[in-house]
Amino acid sequence: MKTLVRNSVAAIALLAGVSLAAAQSTMLETSIQLSAAQKSAIYQSVSKQKIGAAPSGNLRVSVGAQLPASVELHALPSATVAEIPAVRSFKYTLVQNQVVLVDPDSRMVIEIIRQ
Repeated sequence: MKTLVRNSVAAIALLAGVSLAAAQSTMLETSIQLSAAQKSAIYQSVSKQKIGAAPSGNLRVSVGAQLPASVELHALPSATVAEIPAVRSFKYTLVQNQVVLVDPDSRMVIEIIRQ
């Protein structure tokens, strides 16, 4: 009986650890820490691209908000991704003269970079 209880407790602890690791992994994918220099490099490289800005009408963006499907997302320039690998999995759009980094799967705003 003691062995059964001990094994059950061990299994529960193992499953709890796996769940916590999965939650942390998901959190890490939807947040990013960029230095001021990295933000500036992203802004400068994106501003050289010839893409149109998202319709600014009443579109308000904030970190954690989900962008509507009507907002077109663009790949970051390859030189920027090579310089800042942490942004590899994100796309961007321009909204009101701001570079908005977005998780393309969830369309969640990850970072807003102002000039």
